Amino acid sequence: MKPILVLQRRRMGDLILSFPLFLWLRRVFPGHPIQVAAEEHFFRPLALLSPQVSYVPWSGTEALLRQDYRLVLNLSAGDQADELAGQARAEEKLGPVLENGARRVHGRWQLYRQSLIQNNRYNRFHWAELNALDVVPLAELRGTAFAEPRRLPPDVVRVGLFLGASDPSKRPGPAFWAELARALLDRGLRPALLGGPAERALGAEVKRIAAAPVLDLCGRLGLKELAAAGQTFQLLVTPDTGPMHLAAWTGLRVLNLSMGNVNPWETGPYQPGHLVLRPTASCAQGCWSCTRGGTRCHAAFSARRTASLVHSMLSGPDERLERLTPPGLALSRSDRGPSGLYRLTRLDRRPPGAHRLLSRFWQAYFGRRFGLWDERTPRSTWAELAATQPRLAEAFTDRLPDLGRGLRIGLTRGSLENSFWTGAPLMLRPLTGYLLPLLQNRDFSAPAWAESLDWLEDLLALTR
Repeated sequence: MKPILVLQRRRMGDLILSFPLFLWLRRVFPGHPIQVAAEEHFFRPLALLSPQVSYVPWSGTEALLRQDYRLVLNLSAGDQADELAGQARAEEKLGPVLENGARRVHGRWQLYRQSLIQNNRYNRFHWAELNALDVVPLAELRGTAFAEPRRLPPDVVRVGLFLGASDPSKRPGPAFWAELARALLDRGLRPALLGGPAERALGAEVKRIAAAPVLDLCGRLGLKELAAAGQTFQLLVTPDTGPMHLAAWTGLRVLNLSMGNVNPWETGPYQPGHLVLRPTASCAQGCWSCTRGGTRCHAAFSARRTASLVHSMLSGPDERLERLTPPGLALSRSDRGPSGLYRLTRLDRRPPGAHRLLSRFWQAYFGRRFGLWDERTPRSTWAELAATQPRLAEAFTDRLPDLGRGLRIGLTRGSLENSFWTGAPLMLRPLTGYLLPLLQNRDFSAPAWAESLDWLEDLLALTR
């Protein structure tokens, strides 16, 4: 049978978040070999932990053009991957493809993911699922069960602290880590500092500030050794980074300190049973890039309160952790919603505010448009929003005619300016941010204009 080719040239964490996709592809396309083109320094140490696929280094991708494929799925970013996707011979292609000098995005979910760039404030679809939804039925996702993270005997007191992240704004500074290490020692726990070669200096600085017997393993463990060492830890405290996803995949429980320009609904620990601590500030509600000056969201994180949280995670049920959540932060548990999709369940009992209600509605609306469920789901989420936030609902519907006028003006001109997206209110940008690339992707053709108007008319009908 013709193989399936997945192009995944992003970071290590993105490769690990593709592991569920590999499982689903094997079930949806039984008998079709799966080839994955990825960076060799990422896949080599992960191969034994990965679902069964054939990895191909980017240095050898020329050979891929000599085969015929059932499917090519490009999950990468960049001209080289897009060109390879365009040149490969395949019955079906998904993701960005460069053909005849033009870049197209195939697949409505892949186009939706592209629309999230600088526009993910209200997104509630996880990256692992966006990888798959164009080809994997929702029933397959719903029917996949991942084991809860393991709990070791109570006499195991080692806790891993992974110090690094791809961007300094996504991780705490050395003073926080040092204070956390000391606070864990005070509670009878044994912290171990973890990181790659890039974190050697950071680990040394943390240990110096801590001035305590802290085990520093930064730069000493490869990915394979890190996964093995994780079997001896009760918990990993970590920012949103590749080793966090490795820990979750291998059953090590995670406390994700979600700070900086990340969105845990997109890239939080995917398996159920992990905890995510995230600021509640408005600017942290779906953050693609920082617009408020660096690390302002870090201030809400308290090392001492985090240590208390860790200690309680190891000694009791999650439901009792709400009172330990520092002010300005929300604590959530990775879970699955009624549809089977990823969900972060808040452990506090506070009623949802405007942002949470709008996020639920937009997830329900896009899911309905893309065939995951019928219109009852967005209607019920809109009814909840209108009942609890009537002024917000009124402002939402009052601004919809402006989008209609913008589309009509664009139709007359034959194109839309970027201001159609950027000039819309934040609460409406999920739609304008999707319709603009939809039209661009199809060269502002008449069918694309008709589809865009249908999206808006459907939204008007649902919110009446």
